[in-house]
Amino acid sequence: MDIVFIKQLQVDTVIGVYDWEKTIKQRLLLDISLTTDLRAAARSDDIRLTLDYAVISEKVISLITVQPIELIETVAERVAEMLLKEFATSQVEIRVCKPGAVAQAATVGVQITRFAPGVSG
Repeated sequence: MDIVFIKQLQVDTVIGVYDWEKTIKQRLLLDISLTTDLRAAARSDDIRLTLDYAVISEKVISLITVQPIELIETVAERVAEMLLKEFATSQVEIRVCKPGAVAQAATVGVQITRFAPGVSG
């Protein structure tokens, strides 16, 4: 299988569990990998036969910014669910980083892998 990926998608949103976090926007960085078969798109040179990373990016940003979220785990799970439901992918890997969350670290985050129904890992 093939992979369409987006690296370090920047999303500024209200994220966090502390009261002060609920009053500001913070930056999240997302790495997204979607497993699919790219042969038909490559043969035909037709964007309709692939996963359009511009459309995916817009949908992910909209999903994350529509309402405040407390946990980056929730962000990762919601993004994975949406991508598996709306796009022709059998597997997604989502990495959500929250730079600046821990002063002594460049970033912290979570990474999950999810499969389409009927696909096992």
